[in-house]
Amino acid sequence: MDKTQRYQPNIKKEDKHEHERGVGLIVVILVLAFMLTVGIVLVTITSTGSKVTGNIRWQAQAFNAAEAGFDSAYLAIEDFFAGASWTSFDGHYLIDPAGIDIPLDDYYFRKKTDAEVLAMLDPTGDGNPDYDNVIFYKTPFIPDGAGGYDTRYIYTVFLIDDEKGGGSPDPGDALLICIGAVQLGDTLITSRLEVELVIELPST
Repeated sequence: MDKTQRYQPNIKKEDKHEHERGVGLIVVILVLAFMLTVGIVLVTITSTGSKVTGNIRWQAQAFNAAEAGFDSAYLAIEDFFAGASWTSFDGHYLIDPAGIDIPLDDYYFRKKTDAEVLAMLDPTGDGNPDYDNVIFYKTPFIPDGAGGYDTRYIYTVFLIDDEKGGGSPDPGDALLICIGAVQLGDTLITSRLEVELVIELPST
């Protein structure tokens, strides 16, 4: 009787446990990659958040400086009128440097940054305004504890004729511009207030 030899292929069975270990390793790698990404994002957010918080704080300080400038200027102007050294705002508006009070001019104060306005008022850079009718210029106001003032916190104040761009002249009103600033090394952080002042002039 013929014997028929059957061919049995040499099939190696895959080890189920090895497959599971491979899948588990991939999952661990994916989890670690995800955790690393989350960590980097959190570090970035924390770093950026600190910078934003610092900027907001210094911006608030600049605004406080502008408000301090307004308070000081308002008291000074009240004294000018009470002492009769001023009878109206006429003659006390800032008109130089040329164009600073003219809306259509390239040098109009609203077309300039606060830093540019401050530089325009003191082109020589000696710390004093080169033009008349600047009520305060880079005036410090916070005591430094040693009998002086902290020069990092300053304000600048002047008056603008708000009818200069058109309309009937009115010496009984003015636009009070208050620029508060905080100087941090080479960085100048500023804030600006514009307040309309109106007085009642005696009728003629």
